Amino acid sequence: MKGAVLVAVAAAIGNFLQGWDNATIAGAIVYITDDLDLQTTVEGLVVAMSLVGATVITTFSGPVSDWLGRRPMLIISSVLYFISGLVMLWSPNVYVLLVARLLDGFGIGLAVTLAPVYISETAPPEIRGQLNTLPQFTGSGGMFLAYCMVFGMSLTTSPSWRMMLGILSIPSLLYFVLAVFYLPESPRWLVSKGKMTQAEKVLQRLRGREDVSGEIALLVEGLGLGGETSIEEYIIGPADELADGQELTADKDIIRLYGPEEGLQWDAKPVTGQSSLGLASRQGSMVNQSVPLMDPLVTLFGSVHENLPESGSTRSMLFPNFGSMFSTAEPPVKTDRWDEESQQVEGEDYMSEAAGEDSDDNLHSPLISRQTTSLEKDMVAPTSHGSVLSMRHHSSLMQGTGETVSSTGIGGGWQLAWQWTEREGEDGKKEGGFKRIYLHQEGGPGTRRGSLVSLPGGDVPAEGEYIQAAALVSQPALYTKELMEQHPVGPAMVHPAETASKGPIWAALLQPGVKRALFVGIGIQLLQQFSGINGVLYYTPQILEDAGVEVLLADLGLSSESASFLISAFTTLLMLPCIVLGMRLMDTTGRRKLLLTTIPVLVVSLIILVFSQLVTISTVVNAALSTACVVIYFCVFVTAYGPIPNILCSEIFPTRVRGLCIAICALVYWISDIIVTYSLPELLEVAGLGGIFGIYAVVCVISWIFIYLKVPETKGMPLEVITEMFAVGASQAAAAKSK
Repeated sequence: MKGAVLVAVAAAIGNFLQGWDNATIAGAIVYITDDLDLQTTVEGLVVAMSLVGATVITTFSGPVSDWLGRRPMLIISSVLYFISGLVMLWSPNVYVLLVARLLDGFGIGLAVTLAPVYISETAPPEIRGQLNTLPQFTGSGGMFLAYCMVFGMSLTTSPSWRMMLGILSIPSLLYFVLAVFYLPESPRWLVSKGKMTQAEKVLQRLRGREDVSGEIALLVEGLGLGGETSIEEYIIGPADELADGQELTADKDIIRLYGPEEGLQWDAKPVTGQSSLGLASRQGSMVNQSVPLMDPLVTLFGSVHENLPESGSTRSMLFPNFGSMFSTAEPPVKTDRWDEESQQVEGEDYMSEAAGEDSDDNLHSPLISRQTTSLEKDMVAPTSHGSVLSMRHHSSLMQGTGETVSSTGIGGGWQLAWQWTEREGEDGKKEGGFKRIYLHQEGGPGTRRGSLVSLPGGDVPAEGEYIQAAALVSQPALYTKELMEQHPVGPAMVHPAETASKGPIWAALLQPGVKRALFVGIGIQLLQQFSGINGVLYYTPQILEDAGVEVLLADLGLSSESASFLISAFTTLLMLPCIVLGMRLMDTTGRRKLLLTTIPVLVVSLIILVFSQLVTISTVVNAALSTACVVIYFCVFVTAYGPIPNILCSEIFPTRVRGLCIAICALVYWISDIIVTYSLPELLEVAGLGGIFGIYAVVCVISWIFIYLKVPETKGMPLEVITEMFAVGASQAAAAKSK
């Protein structure tokens, strides 16, 4: 996973520049005010102009990134950083400085909004949380280095604020070079535009392996939006070796699963009451019953994480030897791949109305190659539009009857499968239906672990071995209802680009799953900003000055400005190991548990700050107490509540509307930031620092309640499965309300 890690580090440089800018303007504004003789209003405008720029650019960043791509927007961000740094270095007057700060805000808005999206779309599920914590780490690292620079320059006889701000151009030039020459485009964005060849090459580079057909298939399925999804339960074991006595829905519903090698096959029998995921979706848990406001989504996601196999979640016991999802017992057959510029018919295997000139015949295509069914033996030329599945007659997977499923592992203990069902209709004609299945293996009671299949060099299975699995069953992204209504012969497909661009994107925001995800994303961004981070950050010097911190530094002979810069640098330095700790826990402990554990610490630290403001023990004790609380607040905040809202927002939205939804959440973030920043002086006059910290403590308590009731755990799950779970949970919640 080296490729994905290096790409995430390069993308997070934009956040390094944001942290650098926040620290330099905090230090430089003291000297700017004296040099340009600014009044208080203009001084505040110089600081806030970057917030205005970030808010404005965020309004357009999401939809534009869905149109142009993630990488071009990161490149534009680096250019804006570079230009703003040069203009700030030159700034002859306050008006030019304000323009430079506005350009700087544009760069910040693009970087902060799109870096988490880009990292989420390129990272493997198992380490996505760790990699998406990198922006928090680099941002704090940038603040530390900038404070060190400002502190050093403050010791000179005439500190140059232009130099402090203009140095931003140097690291932004590195950001530009990496964005142009190193960062690839997001593979999910490429798939959404039908650029399958490019997406495959990017994934090969990111994953460090040649066979990425399974993940390509997953990304194609991620284009779906608004389909009806159901939760089913299966008992899966070796063919003809399932334990007797299970509650079968119907023998004809037996599903035959086939592995990637000859002789690897399993039977899956639909059951009820076997999987905790299915149980959670039908009845909820005791927690739900005792807490009526608990969102069913929380229970649904929790049932997945509470029942991972003992062997871990990164590999599934169902198919321990993945290989290619299209491997068969016969020699490999050449297949084609969709690409927006290559849709050629090769022999009789691939049929398309929009045939191009070139063929990507070196690739294995998800959903294009499928085993022959009896329905296809009598097929005639397709009558539906778009592409049609390649009709193969070489596969050994057609041994047996019933339903055939091609499966592949997609990470996090999940498997992706497609199921072709054939039955006789009332008129005697054979009918078919194409389904997509996300399978999740569970380690519940009664599961017998071990090798389920006989692999070369592996164990021979014992009789009666089986596992429990829950399944999210839905219509495939590329097999649309419109095609089904036309009764095509064989499972007809449309091109990925056509699927991605179909329908108005704003209408997709009304889908139940998307609305529920927006509620979670907007809510957590709003509460994060009103929990006090910017208030504590911006007023740290005043907090420490009011508490008499200069007493602690009196022996160093530093001015009050230099002392505050030194303390700020020390505080940001302490943040870095805390962020590393959060990074280590993000994909093991999980986002939700980290938040529920750390927010009470924030509440306690804020309450102690209130106490230190209201009660004077002694100058030294109050100074030490205030300093300790500020440091603890910062360190605990950046461990969880700092990075997790952006991580969650980059995970919970479908591919088609991810950019737009991220823009909406980011817009809420920046508007809340502006409100908090500009309301602080007024609140300070009315309630004082003690009253402000009391308000922040109350908001933190509300945040904890909101997270406990509404925010699900998303660690280790593929993005496409997360969005599918949101759709299922939202639909079931709506159905429950209507009863």
